[in-house]
Amino acid sequence: MLTYPHFEPHFPRDQWMLPTVLEHQARVRANRNFLSWTDAGTPLTFAEVNERVNRLAHGFIQQGVKKGELVVLYLPNSLEFVLAWFALAKIGAVETPIGDVQKGAFLEHQVNLSKARIIITTPELTARLAEVEDNIPLVERAFLIGEGEVAPLKRIRTQPFNDLYTDNTSNPGVKLTPRDTAAVLYTSGTTGLSKGVVMSHSHFYFFAEEDVQLMALTEDDVHMAMFPFFHGNAQFLTIYPCMIAGAHCVLYPKFSASDFFGRAKRSGATVANLIGATMSFICATPPSENDRGHRLRTIYAAPLALGLAKTFTDRFGEIEFMDGFGQTEISNIFQTPRGAKRPEGASGVLMDQWFEVKLVDPETDEEVPEGQIGELVVRHKVPYTMCTEYLGMPEKTVEAWRNLWFHTGDAMRRDAEGWYYFVDRVKDALRRRGENISSFEVESVVRTYKSVAECAVIGVPADEEAGENEVKACVVLKEGETSLDYADLIAWCDARMPSFMVPRYIEVLPFLPQTPSEKVKKKELREAGVTPQTWDRLKAGVKLQSELKAAGKSSA
Repeated sequence: MLTYPHFEPHFPRDQWMLPTVLEHQARVRANRNFLSWTDAGTPLTFAEVNERVNRLAHGFIQQGVKKGELVVLYLPNSLEFVLAWFALAKIGAVETPIGDVQKGAFLEHQVNLSKARIIITTPELTARLAEVEDNIPLVERAFLIGEGEVAPLKRIRTQPFNDLYTDNTSNPGVKLTPRDTAAVLYTSGTTGLSKGVVMSHSHFYFFAEEDVQLMALTEDDVHMAMFPFFHGNAQFLTIYPCMIAGAHCVLYPKFSASDFFGRAKRSGATVANLIGATMSFICATPPSENDRGHRLRTIYAAPLALGLAKTFTDRFGEIEFMDGFGQTEISNIFQTPRGAKRPEGASGVLMDQWFEVKLVDPETDEEVPEGQIGELVVRHKVPYTMCTEYLGMPEKTVEAWRNLWFHTGDAMRRDAEGWYYFVDRVKDALRRRGENISSFEVESVVRTYKSVAECAVIGVPADEEAGENEVKACVVLKEGETSLDYADLIAWCDARMPSFMVPRYIEVLPFLPQTPSEKVKKKELREAGVTPQTWDRLKAGVKLQSELKAAGKSSA
């Protein structure tokens, strides 16, 4: 059975703490570039980053921030976001990032769950704080990054973020262990209120170390961080791995499909991450002189969009795609060994040095027979490489860890060689006339159609009794496209998937509802169901090849 090669982490386990890693690199790689704000910014070396972070850390101490205290970062991407995150780690405080798109009850929930008294935010976002101020009673002060009009606040005091900087450049010297809490990252909350994942320093470091190993990251690499900094992709799959490997990380305000390869060229990037449908968005952009004028060698595509890899490399040059599978709660459980010939659609092989897994019936927790689809459940072999709890939600913690296994909610299968395949979220899985259907696999085909930019597949109730589900594809068209040839899309799907998977319903939407971490809110799509705007293949009389063949045999 194939498993991921065993490896020795860059730092010994008793040093798996962000401040320890940063201080080490500030000594041994003092003058090497570490962080740049955009490719036009002046790079900061490891020593310069460490110095700024120490000045901020002493400022937090002067504000009375204690070890173990949660401090909210309610911010868009910025260099200050990263420096504040590092500074809080230096004093043993807990960075608690909240997406800058949150507002109203969602913002209240995450702030109150943290019990934070200090928020780092921007003048623009104070308007959102003002709307909920009466319902976040524990917040005392907001430190503001940047210029702009500040909304009137009745009780919360505001102060410039720059006031936190002191002249003290020494390391604060707060004693930490790898078991101490490093961060609370909120889940997307696609089916309910978001949960705060409590991550120890050990867990946080290990997740980043996995990425260093997967990408073969070295001090000679340049990485681009362009996804939201409040999300794990930026924190422990981009920025922290660069710290561990001694690499240069170029920070951007947001992802840009049209300028992805322009940024790669200007920054000299050698590695990058892509998530969800971003690969499809890049392929949909007009040709450019930057298409092959870059140094990218490897892209971590999570997940790798089936059918798009060859289209991508044909246009943009030979780039190695790596993939892994994990969650904020559990680190990466599966990764692709470098140089391995990965079967199409595989997420990776088990990292058996660190974890044990089972595929179980989600109702009974009984292990399913080899080759069948089951819910992935996980246990760690090394302490503190998975989350310790959901913040303030003991019932959710117990539910997730029932029978002493962490339940991921992901349906997967394994082949005889040891490759694991993501099938669907357990709650998103479809069943049509006795056949199990992966919405992920249907989406992967629909996304490759010429006029489709993005797609989400859901199940809607079937007409007939006990018919279970019918397949509905919700699609967003590429820029410039004004209409969809429904019959042609059906023919495209019919040629590339079993007939029982081909969508019956298609609806064109201006956009897909998303969480702050860019996951599709399928619950909203399912609640909408079949609408007056939904195209129905059966009513349109569009036949599949299997149906035409059956009709031909019948007439014969």
